[in-house]
Amino acid sequence: MSASLSVPAAEFAAIARIDGRDADAAALAPLAFAGHAHFTAMQVRDGRVRGLDLHLRRLREASLELYGRAVPDETVLAYLREALRRSPADLSLTATVFQPAGEFAAGDAVAMPSVLVRTAPPSDGPRRPLALTAVEHERTLPHRKHVGEIAKTYHLRRALEQGYDDAAFLDRHGRFSEATIWNLAFWDGEAVVWPQAEMLIGTTQGIVRRQLERAGVAQRERALTPADLPALRGAAVMNSWTPGVAVRRIGATALPEAPEFLQALHRAFAAEPASAP
Repeated sequence: MSASLSVPAAEFAAIARIDGRDADAAALAPLAFAGHAHFTAMQVRDGRVRGLDLHLRRLREASLELYGRAVPDETVLAYLREALRRSPADLSLTATVFQPAGEFAAGDAVAMPSVLVRTAPPSDGPRRPLALTAVEHERTLPHRKHVGEIAKTYHLRRALEQGYDDAAFLDRHGRFSEATIWNLAFWDGEAVVWPQAEMLIGTTQGIVRRQLERAGVAQRERALTPADLPALRGAAVMNSWTPGVAVRRIGATALPEAPEFLQALHRAFAAEPASAP
């Protein structure tokens, strides 16, 4: 573990910049409770990022869908570089795209969106296996990583109150889709099984899937319900923090330990080349 990974959050000099300029309180105030924006989150290690192409594509495609225009990739990269130049080599980095017109307005069809870049201490996610409750919930625009999702925190806190670590989501058909801030992955003993439902395809999931394919590891998509859990041989969650944390239980169903499954996920992520923005 590098030294910067152990820097306490209180000592980390976080920065916030909008369109390449330092953001003061007046600039940030309109965004404090704004819910019409989208973002991508990444972990930077030694000044480098895995799956940078996936992060840029996520921002570009979401901007085109939400605003009709997208900030050019090179401009986004310039904003990221400037933030990294002012920061430790290891950190969490978030780029949020929004329209200055804000919410509850038609917006400006010709105005270019703005980009808020924020830094925070690095994170590797939880270490121990997690217990998840399963709740029915479908996100609006599930294929986009957007802000203003009160249900995620609501279901997380309800899960904690009930003795779980987090919550997994079931769609209206009873199929697993994703978890609050995670993608779900399962193991059937022969292949990595990805839930088949409307969901966000995370950047870490995208990295893992393409590297598993290159390594010749079997993968399949399948509609999975709680009734399918007893036949599975393992489960994990993943996000920008980590390519895999074991899931030991979903609801009342215990899931087997599957170290070879977790190792395959982590190997796949590690095989992805990291690049500087």
